[in-house]
Amino acid sequence: MNKRLLILSAVVLLGACGENADQKIARARQEIAEMRFGAAKVDLSAALADKGDDPALLRMLAAVQLRMGDGDGADATAARMERAGLKGAELALIRAEAAVLRGRPEDALALITQDNSPAAWRIRAAARLAMKDPEGALVALRQGAAAGNDPLLLRDYAKFLTESGDLDGAAQQVATLERLAPDGYDAPMLKADIAARRGRPAEAHAVLGKLAERYPAVVEPWIARAEIYDMEGKLDEAIRMTAKAADVAPADPRVVALQVQFASMKGDWEKVRETLADQESTLDPLSTNGMTYAEAMLRLNHPEQARAMFQRALTRSPNNPYSRLMLAQAQMATGDAAAAYATVKPLSDSLLAGPPELELAEMAARAIESPDAGKLAQRLAAAKAGTSQVLIQKGEKALATQDWNAAAAAYGQLAATGDDAEVMKRLAMALSHLGRTDEAIRAADRARALKPEDPDTTYMAGYVRAAGGKDTATGIALLKQASEASPQNITFRRSLARFSVAQGG
Repeated sequence: MNKRLLILSAVVLLGACGENADQKIARARQEIAEMRFGAAKVDLSAALADKGDDPALLRMLAAVQLRMGDGDGADATAARMERAGLKGAELALIRAEAAVLRGRPEDALALITQDNSPAAWRIRAAARLAMKDPEGALVALRQGAAAGNDPLLLRDYAKFLTESGDLDGAAQQVATLERLAPDGYDAPMLKADIAARRGRPAEAHAVLGKLAERYPAVVEPWIARAEIYDMEGKLDEAIRMTAKAADVAPADPRVVALQVQFASMKGDWEKVRETLADQESTLDPLSTNGMTYAEAMLRLNHPEQARAMFQRALTRSPNNPYSRLMLAQAQMATGDAAAAYATVKPLSDSLLAGPPELELAEMAARAIESPDAGKLAQRLAAAKAGTSQVLIQKGEKALATQDWNAAAAAYGQLAATGDDAEVMKRLAMALSHLGRTDEAIRAADRARALKPEDPDTTYMAGYVRAAGGKDTATGIALLKQASEASPQNITFRRSLARFSVAQGG
């Protein structure tokens, strides 16, 4: 540390030493209101050192630690509370939530067996999610909402419903949360998320902009705005929001991930490599960072390394089109045209294939002297000049903005040009949201007939039935089948829970 920093640190420490415990507590309360939990934790710990294990201060510290996700710290604080004479349901709730955060959900459930308060139901829901039991989590959230209005439970309930695709149900919980805490943080964040998912980015930006002004030390509004601008295709604005996020929390993994993502979109592969090189051995192949790093290796002339990374990603998620396309590119770059053609063929065969997929397929087909090369060349020329790409783009935009009429029109026209599972799946989704259940079932069943082993088509065949209230038992069975085939898919699991619980009353 340089001399100037040492002097500044000493000045800060001397200033802190001159404060009494009440001043530290007052500042901690303000920091909690501003959601500066790290600073509040420091001030509360200092106040406790001055005043001893005051029960009220210990409660505040435990609440801060739980909000920070610090299960070990909260558990240690609970032990201090017990030594200070606290006991009963309050202490059990703190220990139970800390147990969930520490990866011990079974212990959490055992601690609150007899507690039927909303807070206890919220912790049960968190424990059930940690145990990969979304149906049990949803039951607990519903029980908690029935037991009373608790802001944190309503927050978790709305998040669950949002991730299961029930945006109307989530909005209802957010409305209740907003009435309970009109000046709170959670309700606006949830409203912005729902608005973005409904294709209303301007509404989301307005809400997030106000939140960022109100909570300047909180990074989430900036991250959310960057992600929304990215979805809108406004890269420069997304980068600007990411820079704002980096000013608040430069080391936050989510901020780093956005910086990596946007560097890749700008073609700055060296920056991607430099940022992620230290994490190479621990990167999840299916994560955005993992696949972006793999692409950086390909672009920086390390195709064998890229090939191995994309192979791992595709093995774990065979329906990921990006990893499939990139693996095929890596295979071509290593001189294995036959493998590249086999890899890219499911993409190039689709009606949704664009120039990147068709160009790579045609190149690989020519390299292995496949008779398909001529036909692929014709399709590539048509894709560059024809109306199918316009329809594809319209359909994708309509899905992103939840313009279901436009989506149904675009994918309906594409479906008329030939059989394609992905087109029929997207058409089924649009028709389902328009309440055209019978048509949605026919489209989803056609998609499943074309790709019967694909969990995505199985899911859609189940979803349109369950959402439309037609042949619900079959729909739930199909949702269960899709969830079992793709257990890592959160949407599958939570949709299954949503409709199963609704069916059970």
